[in-house]
Amino acid sequence: MGFLREFKEFALKGNVMDMAVGVIIGGAFGKIVSSLVNDILMPPIGALLGNTDFTQLKIVLKKAVEEGGEPVTWNYGNFIQQCVDFAILAFCIFMMVKMMNRIVKKKEAAPAPAPAPSKEELLLTEIRDLLKEQQKK
Repeated sequence: MGFLREFKEFALKGNVMDMAVGVIIGGAFGKIVSSLVNDILMPPIGALLGNTDFTQLKIVLKKAVEEGGEPVTWNYGNFIQQCVDFAILAFCIFMMVKMMNRIVKKKEAAPAPAPAPSKEELLLTEIRDLLKEQQKK
């Protein structure tokens, strides 16, 4: 029973749950970035380069030997596509981390409000002010 209890404690810790949420959101974010690259950015770039679909760029290393057989190809276009995906995803994550760091710094830099003076401090302040008035007379 100790093993199950230990696993439960581990699985329900805040860090593990935060990591799980991060992985799920990261997967969804990766799909969004892939769609941005594949559906928004690459078509105009391909059109500028003569209606090129980067995922179809390849070098045939060995032609199909028999009819209906598959040729051996080197698919460098897909590699280019994945590199663009990675660069955009890395940039987006960099910008998110930079924004989060800026927010954290603002919270740290904001001065904490001064605590309300205690009754003793208020009383001592009144006594000080009365003594100052008496010295002026």
